Amino acid sequence: MTLAQKLTGLFLAIIVIGLLAINMPHPLAAASELTLTTIIGQQIDLKALRGKPVIVTFWATDCPSCIKEIPHLLELYQAYHARGLELLAIAMYYDPPSHVLAMSEAQQLPYPVVLDLKADYARAFGQVALTPTTFLIAPDGRIALQYTGLFDDQAMRNAIDTFLKG
Repeated sequence: MTLAQKLTGLFLAIIVIGLLAINMPHPLAAASELTLTTIIGQQIDLKALRGKPVIVTFWATDCPSCIKEIPHLLELYQAYHARGLELLAIAMYYDPPSHVLAMSEAQQLPYPVVLDLKADYARAFGQVALTPTTFLIAPDGRIALQYTGLFDDQAMRNAIDTFLKG
């Protein structure tokens, strides 16, 4: 095997490992304590949501995977909100507010939608740059799951069920 073939194989292995790592859940430490402002001007303090599981999803209106994920988020919200789940959708800083408003209305999103106009929220959650990026915050405030790309619906449901039983 030539050096070029070995290097090509190594490069491909690094790419595959990177892609696998992006789509796996990443447990993290504590979630940031932020006060978010929704598109309707409501203030939401993440610290005040302690005691409940919270999904925070970063999205953009021009992101096909984000649009594909909306029905799954709606199902989670409808299935678990009455039992205590909170869900917040944070639109990326580059997404025009008018597009976010239009998409929120068109999709009839029942959960709060937040504009991250200065990328402050994305920075607070570890420099979120790719969409969708979804976090599940446990009732104790730690980040239990993190997905970049489409989240694993069954893993999310299992975690939420565990938090709501306790």
